Amino acid sequence: MNENRLHLMRWAPIPLRLMVGLGFMQHGFAKLGRGPDAFAEILHAMSVPLPHLMAWLTLLTEIFGGLAVLVGAFVTAASVPMAAVLLTAIFTVHLPYGFSSIKLKAVTAAGAQFGPPGYECDLLYLACLVALVIGGVGPLSINSFLRGRRFVGNLERR
Repeated sequence: MNENRLHLMRWAPIPLRLMVGLGFMQHGFAKLGRGPDAFAEILHAMSVPLPHLMAWLTLLTEIFGGLAVLVGAFVTAASVPMAAVLLTAIFTVHLPYGFSSIKLKAVTAAGAQFGPPGYECDLLYLACLVALVIGGVGPLSINSFLRGRRFVGNLERR
């Protein structure tokens, strides 16, 4: 592989981090904006045990997990609860609606009418998390900053 391509490849994780991090944070802030009790009511209607606790855990996972991915810090650890949230959403909400995240039902004078989303976006988020865990978070991340500090620190000690 030529050197230019290798140099460019190291930047590949950044768009993944931006999409996953901002996407998760947006969902968490939306739940926070509507109030955790509103999400807890939905969880209660779905017979989720401890709905208030689960609402807060989900909301915090989305906000702080999203932030961790966005800045490239502790991504492997943050990915575990984030994947749990995604898998729970797939199996409890989206699975009955099929794969596609966009279900055009009709186009009316008021505009396009869409049906409930399937699990496509959740799978994309999962795939991005797996890619970041396996391939690394790339440059411009807390992880790369800390790795560089350790390297410089080791050189200074010699």
